[in-house]
Amino acid sequence: MNSPSLFEKAGLPKPLAWGYLGIIIFMMGDGVEQGWLSPYLLEHGMSIQQSASLFTVYGITIAISSWFSGVLAEGYGPRKAMLAGLLLYIIGTVGFVGFGMAKLDFPVMLLTYAVRGFGYPLFAYSFLVWITYRTPQEKLGRAVGWFWFVFTGGLNVFGAYYSSWAIERLGYQNTLWSSIFWVALGGFFALVLNRDKFVPSAARAGDKTKELLNGLTIVQKEPKVLIGGVVRIINTTAQFAFPVFLPIYLADFGFSTVEWLQIWGTIFTSNIIFNLLFGFIGDRLGWQNTITWFGGVGCGITTLLFYYSPVWFGGSYALVLLSGVLWGGLLAGYVPLSALVPSLVKEDKGAAMAILNLGAGLPVFVGPAIVGLTIGTIGSEGVVWVLAILYFISAILTRFITLPKETASEPQTITI
Repeated sequence: MNSPSLFEKAGLPKPLAWGYLGIIIFMMGDGVEQGWLSPYLLEHGMSIQQSASLFTVYGITIAISSWFSGVLAEGYGPRKAMLAGLLLYIIGTVGFVGFGMAKLDFPVMLLTYAVRGFGYPLFAYSFLVWITYRTPQEKLGRAVGWFWFVFTGGLNVFGAYYSSWAIERLGYQNTLWSSIFWVALGGFFALVLNRDKFVPSAARAGDKTKELLNGLTIVQKEPKVLIGGVVRIINTTAQFAFPVFLPIYLADFGFSTVEWLQIWGTIFTSNIIFNLLFGFIGDRLGWQNTITWFGGVGCGITTLLFYYSPVWFGGSYALVLLSGVLWGGLLAGYVPLSALVPSLVKEDKGAAMAILNLGAGLPVFVGPAIVGLTIGTIGSEGVVWVLAILYFISAILTRFITLPKETASEPQTITI
């Protein structure tokens, strides 16, 4: 009997290793403008309303593309869906930088940035569908943990570090142009060097239209998938709500913008590490238990801790940072959701992932919307309590996401 390889010991599916490398490089290219695009546009004469509209439309296309990624990956194969995402990203970037930003033509910028938004969900989330089909269930938690490690590491960590280096040496627009090189390189690793075979189920059945409809009807056939989608929305809603108001709140305690950015960057450096850890923990403690207690309850408590830490700890930078890192680490407690939800069904995993991926895309504008709708009446303290309560609700909802008895090979040796 052959001893397990290093990949197998780490929980990384060896046939898809090139794909994982491709994802982290692609997402690094996609993340180059995250920290500076809005201030850049404001400095060049655009209004804050125009900037907000740009990111709202971008968030909408991300949500739509996130849903389509699941059903297209299953109906046409993830390789074709990922290629479509790569091409849409390149087309959108060429239009946005070459025609929109070059002339500050807002209608063109709005259209092309929206096209660009279709890119990364099709590329990355289609690969996640590929993982769920090609990984044994007992190793699936670790496999999706690795996915979120490379996804978040590329987007929030390497993208930010590369951008801070590139804008000083290449300039803002050339930094955006360089993103095409990185996404193309990521596509080369994930689509060319990755030789793993995937036969789309709808192609076997010869009915791709039916597969597209499955993305809508799956919630009727298996309502637990819909619950999983709601939990996924709650998972990262605070991630997109916090940057809207926390920097202003922390400024009242003497925190500078630079200190805020350092805190936010450190939070997601810890998050990518915990993405891996909770993949392993989920496979041992149980996916449902991990999401409930570490994700839902843990994030609910640490959301409040993060907000009140400047008050409780006298504005201590180190303790506010530690509170944020705890929240970011426990945010990864939701990682096993990407293993649990597709395991609810036997054949329609792509449709189940479509709902989950939609849940991943919606917080891009759900988070800011909650802040915008509530902060004027209940203040920042009230907003934080809303976010914390949502986390506690997600913990309750997760208790209803139980696997079918015939497929319940999820490790449940520890009951909490």
